[in-house]
Amino acid sequence: MFFLLKTIIRPDQAPKEYQRAAAHLVRPSPWPFSTAISLGSLLLSSVSYFHFCQYGLFNVLFSLILLVFSMFFWFSDVVTEGTFEGQHTLLVQRALRFGMFLFILSEVMFFVSFFWAFFHFSLSPSVFLFCVWPPKGIETINPWGIPFLNTVFLLSSGATLTASHRMLLVSPTHKATWHFLFWTVMYGLIFTGFQIYEYIHCPFSINDSVYGSVFFMATGFHGLHVIVGTIFLIVCLVRLGKSHFSAERHLGFECAAYYWHFVDVVWLFLFVTIYWWGS
Repeated sequence: MFFLLKTIIRPDQAPKEYQRAAAHLVRPSPWPFSTAISLGSLLLSSVSYFHFCQYGLFNVLFSLILLVFSMFFWFSDVVTEGTFEGQHTLLVQRALRFGMFLFILSEVMFFVSFFWAFFHFSLSPSVFLFCVWPPKGIETINPWGIPFLNTVFLLSSGATLTASHRMLLVSPTHKATWHFLFWTVMYGLIFTGFQIYEYIHCPFSINDSVYGSVFFMATGFHGLHVIVGTIFLIVCLVRLGKSHFSAERHLGFECAAYYWHFVDVVWLFLFVTIYWWGS
């Protein structure tokens, strides 16, 4: 059905007036609609799964597959428009950078809410927490174990990503550009693996007072952002191997770098506040 919609709504050749426009006039596409449907289905199916409905897990997996399917073809269209059709003019690139900036700003405010909740309960713990922080009975995680290792890995990933970007500006076809980006992806995967190991062996759960709730919500959503950023970098790694980037045109790489550095900075705040100071 989606291939039929794409064939009918989006012809292979864009009209001449689209190609002459300084700003890219986006052609009709089914992918925003299917992405919205899959996100709504994912929300409803997750709620049903949390309430132990019979087919809750199946619906969650189906919604995730539909979401990945829709976003893959949507992003493929964007890559085609920018790389092969030349639709991303300087004006369009400036607008996309500004859009990425606004997106990261919204993510910053998202994490501000978690830090706000943490400081609210930690600086003035209520009588229900026996006026102590961490709450009585909570065995905190040693910040100089896995959290410190993850900090080293993320900081190293930021350094290798910056080195890859520098090499891209000098020579996009240089092997060092691909190698530095490859190690950035590897550091992201190692971080995710250690985070899963930490969750499995965590001495408390998300149900253990407000400390457990804030801890798992803040670090869990950060881990989700690391996974998304890693996928973002893997796409850039594949595109770099296909010579999609040049020293003058590598907007996708830049957006991935902005997002990854944002993930690095958020983790530094998490490590200092929740892991070190909060324990």
